[in-house]
Amino acid sequence: MYELIVIGAGPAGMTATVYAARKRINTLLLSKDLGGQPLWTSRVENYMGYQYIEGPELMQKFEEQVKKFPVEQKIGQGATALSRLNTGFQVEADSGESYQAKSVIIATGKRPRSLNVPGEELLRGRGVTYCAICDGPIFAGQKVAIVGGGNAALEAANDMVGIAEHIYLVSPMPLSGDQILIQRLRDASNVTFFLEHEVVRIEGSSRVEGIVIRDLKTKKEIKLELGGVFVEIGRMPNSELVRGIAKVNKFGEIEVNCSCETGIPGLFAAGDVTNAPEKQIIIAAGDGAKAALQAHRYLQRL
Repeated sequence: MYELIVIGAGPAGMTATVYAARKRINTLLLSKDLGGQPLWTSRVENYMGYQYIEGPELMQKFEEQVKKFPVEQKIGQGATALSRLNTGFQVEADSGESYQAKSVIIATGKRPRSLNVPGEELLRGRGVTYCAICDGPIFAGQKVAIVGGGNAALEAANDMVGIAEHIYLVSPMPLSGDQILIQRLRDASNVTFFLEHEVVRIEGSSRVEGIVIRDLKTKKEIKLELGGVFVEIGRMPNSELVRGIAKVNKFGEIEVNCSCETGIPGLFAAGDVTNAPEKQIIIAAGDGAKAALQAHRYLQRL
């Protein structure tokens, strides 16, 4: 029986673990990976203390700090189920192991959203990708499409400007990301914008050969021949663990108050998996700290 189980090892989960360790809470860190979403981010220019740092490098620094504390870690094990006990909670892992704790912090983040168009599932991993930082170099010298109009899509496009031969940025809405990212793309000579267009289908037999897009105003369809499609249309919260236990909003995010409390005694949530506004690394880290401090207060009351 641990005092605390932290599920997820992104910015929120690792920060929560450090704060819990400093409070001498008997903690287990359980996660299928280390680093979470920042591993897919190349440029981080708004995390205080670093004018510029790569996402994976920043997460490595988080990991190094966690390792300075005697915290038990089960990395490579994803949590598959959460249930309430009289004495706390039980967490089932995909390894077949089960763990119990008096309190739990859910810091499971988000996962990429799919387009749900013909050809996407067939060509997933064969030209259809959801991570420019992971797969970008594979498409060096090729024409690619990046689907989305928010910061994730704009960052992916900026990553690919110096790699791809040409980039088609396809968004059903006007661009909504940071102006500095938009301006960089407008200044690039190898970017074509297709705003207010949607992807109809992805074509190819064994690999991506092109996409068909539709103008939402005129309904005219256009075929673009290319070798890769980067889907950057947002993320879905990994909140399945708490469905039926804690409240989630219409977006699937875990509802928490400003203290990261879910309304279930002993169950806390932090980071992008919650309804906290603005999904940023620094905000997720702050949430992790708050959740651990609140868990400490809860355990003291017990």
